[in-house]
Amino acid sequence: MEPSPLTQVSRPDSFQPKIVRLYETLFREDEEEYDLSEGFWEEFFLHRPDGANLKRILGYLSPDELLQLQSHSQQLFLRAITRVKQGTAPSDEVALDTLTVFLDTALSKKYTNPSSDIISILAGLHDADAVMSDFVATLDTVIRNGRSLGVRMKAVRTTLSITAAAYHTGLPSYFTHRDLFPSLMKYIQDCQENDQILPGFFLLGLLVNYNKFEFQNPYRLRLDDFVNDGIIQKMTTCFGATCLSIRDAYVAVQDDMPEGWTLGSTLNYIGLGVLAPGSRPSTPVPASEEAKPLFAALPGTEVGILLSTYDFANANKLFCFNLVTLTSQKKGDPAPLSAFLSLTSYLFQHAHRSYRSTLYTYLSLFILQILVEDQILVKRLCSDESKGSIRLCRQRPPYLPVVKGDQVATSFILDIMIDGINHNLRRRLDVDFYILCLGIMLRILSYLSRAKVRIAFHWSELWRTLLSFVRFLSSYTNDVKALPRVSKMVDHLVNLLAFALSNGENFLPDAAAYDDLFYKLVETGDTLVKFRDAFGLSGQSGSSSIDTLINVSSHYHSLLQSDEKGKARSKNLSPREVSKVIKQGYDTLSIEAGDGLDRWEKFREADFKSFLKKIARAVVDDAKVLIDEK
Repeated sequence: MEPSPLTQVSRPDSFQPKIVRLYETLFREDEEEYDLSEGFWEEFFLHRPDGANLKRILGYLSPDELLQLQSHSQQLFLRAITRVKQGTAPSDEVALDTLTVFLDTALSKKYTNPSSDIISILAGLHDADAVMSDFVATLDTVIRNGRSLGVRMKAVRTTLSITAAAYHTGLPSYFTHRDLFPSLMKYIQDCQENDQILPGFFLLGLLVNYNKFEFQNPYRLRLDDFVNDGIIQKMTTCFGATCLSIRDAYVAVQDDMPEGWTLGSTLNYIGLGVLAPGSRPSTPVPASEEAKPLFAALPGTEVGILLSTYDFANANKLFCFNLVTLTSQKKGDPAPLSAFLSLTSYLFQHAHRSYRSTLYTYLSLFILQILVEDQILVKRLCSDESKGSIRLCRQRPPYLPVVKGDQVATSFILDIMIDGINHNLRRRLDVDFYILCLGIMLRILSYLSRAKVRIAFHWSELWRTLLSFVRFLSSYTNDVKALPRVSKMVDHLVNLLAFALSNGENFLPDAAAYDDLFYKLVETGDTLVKFRDAFGLSGQSGSSSIDTLINVSSHYHSLLQSDEKGKARSKNLSPREVSKVIKQGYDTLSIEAGDGLDRWEKFREADFKSFLKKIARAVVDDAKVLIDEK
C-alpha cells in the first residue's frame, strides 16, 4: 500500500495567541522601518488584549531601545486614540486596555530626559501639545459620555494609569490644563457599585495632589465649593466600604474578635487550640513570626483612597458632615465613619511595620483632626446620635478593656489615640505621630469641658496611658531628647494632663473618676520631677503645667504621709482610705494651672507639606499596583 499523502504534523507545545505575535511585530527591534498597514491595525484592535504578554515584551526593551522604536509606539498611541474616539465595540475597549498597560509600562522606565523622552515615545516633540491635548479630551469625553459604564470605567483606569506612571514628569499637567473634574463627578454619579466608584475617587486624589504646593491646582479649588450631596454620599459610602475591606484583610491574618475567657479561647490564645474542646476555630490565630510578613504587606493598595478622602475633608464641610452622619446602606455593615475608625485602629497597631503603613496612618490622623476641630461636627461626635459599636484592633497587647453596648464616636476616637500611644513606643520615637495623637485628645477634652458634656468612657485608661508615656520619656530621655520637635510633644503632654486636672469636673462623669486622676498623679510624683528635670522644663513654656502637676502630687503625697494634725499615717492605706484622703485634700488644694491650656491651632496643610508629598508618592505606587491587580 502506498503511503498516504497526508502526514501528521506534530502538535506544538503551546499555541501563541495572535495578538502576542502582533505585539512582537510592533516592538521588534529590527522592524523600526516596517510599514504597519491598515490591515495590521484592523486586526490589532479586534483581538482581545493580553496585558501580561504586552508588559513582558515591553519589559525586555531598555528606555533607549523603546526610543528607537518611537515611530511604532507613536502609531500605537495615535491609532488607539482614534479607536477610542470612534466608540465602536470591541475596538474602543481593546484600545483603552492596551493603552493602560502600554502607558503604565513605558512611562515607568528610567529615561535620561524623562519629560522629552516620554513625549518622543508617545507623540513626537513637534506634535506633543496637539496629540496630548487630543488624548486628554478624548478620555474626558468618554469618562463623561462613553457608550457604556464599562467603557467609561476603562477610560478612568487609563487616566489613573498615565497619571500614576508619569506623576514625576510634566505629563500629568495636561490633565490640569483640561479640567476633568465635572466628567469624573458625572461618572461617579452614574456608578451603581463601589468597585466602579473606587478608581474615579482614587484618581481624584492624584490629580488634586499633583504639584499642589507649587501652583494653584484647579482640582483643589473644585473641592472647596462642590455641593452635590448625592455624589458626595456615593464617595463617602465607597470610602466606608473600602475601609471595611482593607480592615478585613488584617482580621484574615489574625482574628481578634474579643470573646469570653473560656477554656477553649484561652488555649487558642496561647497556641494550644488543638486541645480545646469542641471544633477547632475556623480562623486559627497564626504564630507571630508567621503573621509578621503578612501584616507587613498590609494595608491593601485600595488604601490610597484615604488621600482623596483627606483632600475632600480638608476642603469641603459638606463632605465632612456626610462622613460623620451617613448611615450604612446595608443592614449589619458599619457606617462609613465607623468603618474608617475601625481601619484606623488597625493601622495604628501596625504602623511600625513599614514606612508606607506609617504614611497612611498620618492621613488618618489628619482626617480625624479636621473632624474634631469643627465645633458642629465634634458636638455630633459627642452626642447620642453618633452612638454605635465599632470593632477596634486587639491584635497586640496591651489590650483596651472590652466595652459592651454602644458608645459615642469620640469614645472610640479616644480609645484609638490611647492605642496609638501604647503601641508605637520605641527609642526612635515618631514625635509627629505623638503630637497629632495628643492634639486630637486635647481638642476632644476641650470641647467636652466647654460644653460640659459627660461621655461614658474608661477615663482611668487615658490617665494610665498618659502617665505611662511620661515614665517612658523619663526612662529614655537621651534617646528622645535629640529628636526634632520633641519639646512641642512634651508641652502637649503636660498641658493635656494639666488641663484635665484643672477642668476635669466639667466633663468627668463623677467624683470617683476625678479622684482617680489625682490618685494616679500621686503615684507618679517622683517620675514627674525626674521628667521635668530631664527635659529642662523649669522656666520653659511647659513649666507652668508641669509645676501644677508636681504641686498637686506633692500636696497629696504629704497628706497621705500624715493627717491634718501631723500624725503619721499607715503606709498600707486601703483604696477607700486613699480616696477619703483625696477628697479631704480638695479643701486645701490650690490648682494654679496656666491660662489657655485648651487653645489649639487649626490644621494647616502647609505644616505637613513634606509628609503629604511622601504620601502622594506612596499613593502613586499603590495606584500602579491597583491597576495591575484589576
